[in-house]
Amino acid sequence: LDVRQNAEVHQQVIGEGLADEHWLERPRTERAKLLAEAIARDQGPVAGLGAIGRRSLAVFEAMIQCGSRYGRDAVGDYIVGDTAGPDDVLAVLLLARWADVTDKQTGQVPLDVAPLFENYGALKQCGDTLRALIDTPEYAAHLAARGGHQRVVIGYSESNKECGIAASRYAVYRAQAALVSAAADAHFDLCIVHGRGGTASRGGGPIEILVQSSPPGAVRGQLRATEQGEVVNNNYGLHSIALRTFEQAFHSVLLASAGRREGPVVVEKHVDVMAAVARASRERYRALVYGAEGFLDYFRHVTPIDVIERMQVGSRPAHRPGLVGIAALRPVPWVFAWTQSRHSIPGWYGIGSGLESAAKELGAGRLAQAWANWPYFQHFVDDVEMQLVRADLGIAALYDELAPHEHRHFAEELHREHALAVRWVTWLKGAIDLLDDEPRMQRSVMLRAPYLDPMHYMQADLLRRWRATGCSDEALFQALLVSISGIAQGLQATG
Repeated sequence: LDVRQNAEVHQQVIGEGLADEHWLERPRTERAKLLAEAIARDQGPVAGLGAIGRRSLAVFEAMIQCGSRYGRDAVGDYIVGDTAGPDDVLAVLLLARWADVTDKQTGQVPLDVAPLFENYGALKQCGDTLRALIDTPEYAAHLAARGGHQRVVIGYSESNKECGIAASRYAVYRAQAALVSAAADAHFDLCIVHGRGGTASRGGGPIEILVQSSPPGAVRGQLRATEQGEVVNNNYGLHSIALRTFEQAFHSVLLASAGRREGPVVVEKHVDVMAAVARASRERYRALVYGAEGFLDYFRHVTPIDVIERMQVGSRPAHRPGLVGIAALRPVPWVFAWTQSRHSIPGWYGIGSGLESAAKELGAGRLAQAWANWPYFQHFVDDVEMQLVRADLGIAALYDELAPHEHRHFAEELHREHALAVRWVTWLKGAIDLLDDEPRMQRSVMLRAPYLDPMHYMQADLLRRWRATGCSDEALFQALLVSISGIAQGLQATG
């Protein structure tokens, strides 16, 4: 059982325990230095802890008790959510000492601490963060006591919501390479854990594709990845399917660990192509989602986000406290809402501009070479193609009618970018239409449409009527819940 808590909660408890009211405002480097010194001195709290602090320490006690009662394998990693610096990991070690759970023989905390790098900035800096952490003697001693095994979790969802699918995927790829380099230089065993969602926009997909898309050295005989509840039945619901899922994963890990994949020289030839696509795609995505006036209002009108916010989707609230606008919305409801309205922009928006910009900058031939020779780029384009197919802007037009007239121009922009993405994806694959090389999947999508389309018509009408009542009619709300479930089942996708 893994345990996860956000880094900010730990820092708040540390500030409370040290009676330092300015703790959260201190620079990360200063906090890391003070935390390392406190760990070295085995310094306890100088002030009493409130309810959150006491509960935080009780978690460590419960983990140790669980390990003692059911065995060490019963307790997994302590995952530090939203890690942004070494101080976020060192804070966990100090809190564990405050909980008095250190090993009496070694004096070290008998738990594995795994930083989780989620947002775009954290992914870009994760290699430097890990190096700085390992260079801290107090953490190096802890890692040695744990056998030199370090797990690091990388997330896909936050960066996708921030920057779009291309920049997110590229940031994850570079993050893995940076972590592998840091581990090799420090001579410790690294296991990268993939914190994926169920949809491609949140890193979902077959495990073998995940392995094949990893940089050299990222998979060395072991693999850990999350499986969202929505895909568990699809991948493990029947014994034969579960066996096939494990066989495919094992086969991919075996080949990757044996080095039977493209080498670093081949990959580096094409990595600048993906960098160019990611850069231009990110600019286009952020200009629309975060820069265009009125886009948030458009989003709230043309998707059932106001219904989804009232549902219990996942284990956390739909919004983050202390933030406003799109930044406050968590990735799951963000992706879920766009999927329901069939705009599906988290999975494809910005790709057309990204591919076209890269072709102008590097030449279309370079894109074709990357497609033909780099499995990572092939799988990325395949994922985008599937998202382009899932998007149905004809159906989305039903929802666009729910938006005020002054926001209708956003629909025109989505049509332009979607058409551009389709043109470049089909060009790369030498196809006329999307999924021409996957006729069974193409036919499956066509067969689903007659069943999905009526549900979309009903949902758009229900949204209009429900909102006209001030979102107070319970019967209409229940009907909307049924429509959301039906569309999710038909698309086999949520958030």
